[in-house]
Amino acid sequence: MELLLERDTIAPAAASGGERGDWTIDQQWDRYTAQEHLVWKTLYERQASMLAGRACDAFLAGMRALSIGSSGIPDFRRLSELLIRQTGWQVVAVPGLVPDEVFFEHLAKRQFPAGQFIRKPEQLDYLQEPDVFHDVFGHVPLLTNPVIADYLQAYGVAALQAKERGVLALLARVYWYTIEFGLVEQKDGLRLYGAGIVSSYAESLFALDSASPNRIRFRLPRVMQTDYRIDDFQETYFVIRDLDELLALAHTDFAPLYAQVRGLEALQPRAVLPDDVLLNAGTGTYHRARI
Repeated sequence: MELLLERDTIAPAAASGGERGDWTIDQQWDRYTAQEHLVWKTLYERQASMLAGRACDAFLAGMRALSIGSSGIPDFRRLSELLIRQTGWQVVAVPGLVPDEVFFEHLAKRQFPAGQFIRKPEQLDYLQEPDVFHDVFGHVPLLTNPVIADYLQAYGVAALQAKERGVLALLARVYWYTIEFGLVEQKDGLRLYGAGIVSSYAESLFALDSASPNRIRFRLPRVMQTDYRIDDFQETYFVIRDLDELLALAHTDFAPLYAQVRGLEALQPRAVLPDDVLLNAGTGTYHRARI
């Protein structure tokens, strides 16, 4: 399985701040080795072969629109040219995880910071920080969707404000349970849209097929109160009715919610509340077996 660190952790490679003041660097696409392109090809073919009928329609449409394929690591310049025409977004290269405010400032400007490096062949199923495969394969296809494009920009603006107010942890949970590990309902069943799931072979199976996790209807205050796992599969997945539900979040006044949730005790990832709408009451067997 693929593990990702929390957003506020800075990788050693990013400690210098990048080549420019905004922490961006040149992707240097022509310097990728044949082995690095082969790692991309291996990861791509493994994921693409099993996402039909699992990933949401918008994600699959984004893959087609950007012509992301198995031939090798995509060139950010070409991706940005296509994205600018569709939703005004760009992909900018960064050397690793960057400080919160830098990440959010880029989102607020419709720039998605993507790791420039790719994992080693022995790291196909385990990685502590997001690489180019997670960021580009997992995140970028949905940036072609106007709803996600607007939601992610609005999130960047809201996160900068939340950091100033000292409540960023509450909003970070929203990002985690939507953009990273969200599920969405379609007419033909539950589908994946979170990048942390669609870029991980094992979690793509676990999130939809396993009886172990809870699958609970998304409610914003509930999600803001709920801790999450960074070391394993999620114990709970929150399900939105459609992607337009995220657009409503983009226009939400968070200040009253911060006041409502800030003083409450954080809920454990596996918690189920009496007023939760349970689509699946998880058995919890997977995580109990790992204790």
